[in-house]
Amino acid sequence: MNAILKPEGRITRRRYLTLFMFFYFTNILSLMMIWQSYHQEAWPTFFSFSIILIASIVILLIQAIKRLHDIGMDWRYALYLMIPPPVNFIGFIWLAVKKGEDGPNPYGPDPRKTDLF
Repeated sequence: MNAILKPEGRITRRRYLTLFMFFYFTNILSLMMIWQSYHQEAWPTFFSFSIILIASIVILLIQAIKRLHDIGMDWRYALYLMIPPPVNFIGFIWLAVKKGEDGPNPYGPDPRKTDLF
């Protein structure tokens, strides 16, 4: 769990895609619950799912930074993922498809040789 919250190092495409699907689904579910609770004026539910939404967006960006590191790019490119959909969705999918650099790079060792997941 601690490794998910640190924007350091590199991750594989498989790990990124798994985390992406989980947290993107969480985002969609949170948005639906926020919309429903807003119309029903259920404010505790609204604020609870707002916090979950913000947390999942932050975790998605941290994973995107790690994936950018695996490709050999700087973290600043993750700021493009803050553009609203569908642009950010295309960027997230590109990160899931793009092959990482072979061997170690300035951001760490090759995750395909060190990851167990």
